[in-house]
This record gives sequence, structure tokens and C-alpha cells, in this order.
Amino acid sequence: MGLLCRKVLGFRHERGVVPVANFNASLLGSKKKREALGRGIAYLLLITLSVIFAFPLFWLLSTSLKPDTQIFMFPPKLIPNPIVWQNYIKVLPLLRFRVTVVNSLVIAFGEVMGTVISSSLVAYSFARLRWPGRDILFVALLSTMMIPYAVTMIPIFIVFNKLGWINTFKPLIVPSFLGNAFYIFLLRQFFLTIPTDLSDAARIDGCSELGIYWRIVLPLSKSTVAVVAIFAFLNGWNDFLGPLIYLNDQNKWTLSLALHAMRSAQIGEINWSGIMAGSAMMTVPIIILFFFTQKSFIQGITLTGLKE
Repeated sequence: MGLLCRKVLGFRHERGVVPVANFNASLLGSKKKREALGRGIAYLLLITLSVIFAFPLFWLLSTSLKPDTQIFMFPPKLIPNPIVWQNYIKVLPLLRFRVTVVNSLVIAFGEVMGTVISSSLVAYSFARLRWPGRDILFVALLSTMMIPYAVTMIPIFIVFNKLGWINTFKPLIVPSFLGNAFYIFLLRQFFLTIPTDLSDAARIDGCSELGIYWRIVLPLSKSTVAVVAIFAFLNGWNDFLGPLIYLNDQNKWTLSLALHAMRSAQIGEINWSGIMAGSAMMTVPIIILFFFTQKSFIQGITLTGLKE
């Protein structure tokens, strides 16, 4: 077809109609222009969306550094002048920062440990082992994701109260050791992509199922496990409702709970700059975690999207 076109165009060129080389050059030039235009539109769209999504964080940082007289100024002042670093220093004792940060980290890391261990083991069982009722139980497990937390909140509270776990970290950490349906689903989908020949070779060499899970499957699933660990940390760090329900002693409060208590205790004139400073400090560990793990996070999200 291409040869026929060239012959026809060449014939027309001989008759002084269309030169073939000029036609190809113009076609190539128009293709490059379309690609450049497409890249320009894509960059413009990405920059616009980045500014929109980053603006709340910028506003948070800006407000946390403003004097009180500039917080509700109209038109709003984006860059504070002067910059009041004292807002961060003043809010530290109000939040009992050292105690609440330690409590938040204990709960977050406990949830990471429990979630990674239990969810990966259950996912391995669903993905790599054959046992009666496996698929039915997996569907039942997925259906639990449809149940809102508000429905199970009161029965779970009664159970933990009977166990005497109220005002301890146990209700916030122990359930993570029982697995999470979403994380199990995520890990199972990735475990299915690992060739079964590796497991069969390990079994021939005498490796147990636990050994295959630990020595073969987990090392090949580092990116996906990292995604699960990051999600679990964010869930534990940002959790507000759980600590509000189960923790009464102020010495066991988390940072989110202390921030809410500081806001509730302020009757009349509210220290918005202090609240914004506390909120900004609460986001710092999340930003640090993302910058150090963004490669594994993006890679894990990409890989878990592959078809088995």
C-alpha cells in the first residue's frame, strides 16, 4: 500500500503535482507539532491540578505562620508578614507534644506490624494454597469491606469492654493482627503473579510452606508489602475515632486526639494559628514517609494493578 502510494505520488510529481519528499516532511512535521501540542496540554493540565491539590497544604503552612490579625484578613494574605515561628513553640505544651507523638507512633507501628504479618499470611493462603472452601471464604472476606465501621462500632466496643481493654492501646493494635480485607485482597492479587514454578522447585528441595512464604514470596513482594505498610501507618497515625472511643487517660492520648481536645477547650476566641501549627506538625511524619518511600509506593501500586 505504501509502495503504491509512493508510485502514485511519484507519478503525480513527475507531472508537477506533489513531490514525495516534501509530502513526507510535511507529514512528519505536522505529527511532531501534534505531539508537542499534546505534551503542552498535558503539562498544563498536570501543573494546574498540582497547584489545586497543593493549595490546601500551602494554606495550612501559611496560616500556621501568620499573626492572628492576618488570619481572616480580606483579601487574604498568602505570604505572612511577619513570619511568626512562635506559633509552633506555643502549641507544643498545649498538645503535650512529646507524649502524644510517642503514643501515636506506638499505635501506628503496632498497626503496621500486625497488618503486614497477618494480611500477608492470609493472602498467601488464598493465593498459593489449595484447600476446601477457599474461594467461598475469599468472597465472604471481600464482602466485609462493604460493612460500614459505624455498624460494628458498638458491638466491638462491648467486646473490648468485656475484655477490660478500654483505656489501653490493645483495641487499637490487636485487631490489626487479625488481618484486613483490603490489604489481603491487595497482597493476594500480587502473590498470584509470582510463578508457581518457584514454589514447586522449593517444595522439591524440601522447603516448607512457611519457608516458601518467607524466603521466596515475601522477598519478591517488597514493593507491595511496602504499600500495605505505608497505608497501615497512615491509618494508625491519622486515626481519630478509635482513640476517641477507647482512650480516656490524657497520658494515652494520640496527637490527633490532643489536637481535637485543644480546639474543643478553646471557648470564645479560638487560637487558629496554633491549631494550624499543630495540624502542620501532624503532617510532617507523613510527608517524610512519602519522600523516603515514594519509589516503593509507586512501584507497588503499579505492580498490583497488573493482571494475574
